[in-house]
Amino acid sequence: MTAAHLELLVEEPSMEAFLSALLPRLLPHDRTFVVHPFQGKSDLLGKLESRLRGYAAWLPDDCRIVVVVDRDDEDCRVLKRQLEAIARRAGLRTRTRSGSAPWQLVNRIAIEELEAWYFGDWAAVCSAYPRASANVPRRRGFRDPDAIAEGTWEAFERVMQAHGYFKGGLLKIEAARAIGALVDPARSSSHSFRAFSAAISEACS
Repeated sequence: MTAAHLELLVEEPSMEAFLSALLPRLLPHDRTFVVHPFQGKSDLLGKLESRLRGYAAWLPDDCRIVVVVDRDDEDCRVLKRQLEAIARRAGLRTRTRSGSAPWQLVNRIAIEELEAWYFGDWAAVCSAYPRASANVPRRRGFRDPDAIAEGTWEAFERVMQAHGYFKGGLLKIEAARAIGALVDPARSSSHSFRAFSAAISEACS
């Protein structure tokens, strides 16, 4: 059954702000969603199984759960196995293991952080912040947004400060809201963002 509602569990408020700006543009007009932010990755992972057990007790057929975490410096495959195991213990069918049955939950990983998704659609960044250089994605170290070294939020902050923004430090929620309102999945070069948006489209199509 097609999802009429999405429950999204995310690490922190900047991802909540980004998705709250993005999803109304991605979803059909008759679908609903709620984004639930946690107080960081350890908080989400520590509470995830009990939260998912609660969902498993009442989840209707037309609802899907989306869990989004940052990879940070972890092994992506190990992190994905951890998330899949938590969902399995909670009694939910994940997209990875559902077989022919409709899935109830999908795990998605931002590689390595939300800000990599900004680098993946630099045109959206330039629309939100017009002084930013359009040439950034062609510079060495930025061509693959999911492979930016030494922290994507720090890299994003440095680039933006070089163009006159966020002189006092990156305002994560402000940036997330502004860029989330403009990002286009069809334009993105971030594999992890395309995987996230594809799962959303699959749930609601």
